[in-house]
Amino acid sequence: MRNTRALAAAGAAVAVLGLAAPAATAGGDHNQPSNIVALPSVIARGGQMTVTVDGCPQGGTMTSDAFRTTHLTPVRGANETSRGTATIKQDARPGSYDITVNCSGRRLTRPAAFTVIGGVRGGLGGSSTSGATATDIAIGGGLVAAAVAGGGLFWMRRRSERRI
Repeated sequence: MRNTRALAAAGAAVAVLGLAAPAATAGGDHNQPSNIVALPSVIARGGQMTVTVDGCPQGGTMTSDAFRTTHLTPVRGANETSRGTATIKQDARPGSYDITVNCSGRRLTRPAAFTVIGGVRGGLGGSSTSGATATDIAIGGGLVAAAVAGGGLFWMRRRSERRI
């Protein structure tokens, strides 16, 4: 009797799962954005980033707080994929940003899709001060003095060995 009840419960569970599975996978609508990929995922202000969206066969638009609204164009040879290139704003603050795409009236947002890093100071190797500080001069002077003293002791010692 127990086996019959267990078998009936297992059969009912399989029937429920078997009926629910096709309903979950049979979307039929291929104009649903499903994946957003931003490359490079870490970028400096003013840099260009390529965004690829799956499930967007007719193109669309992409937006973010770090760049202006940009068009997505369908990729030839790749079914249901669109791609766009965005230029990061010069005044974008460092941090993570979301990307929202709109394809055929359907929206998808990918949180923290990319990270903006601060710009690099060009021309000076990234330095923010001009010239050596007092600490740098003291350390350098101490190293020079130690080298002169060590060289003098070495020279004097070699000189005294020749006299013996």
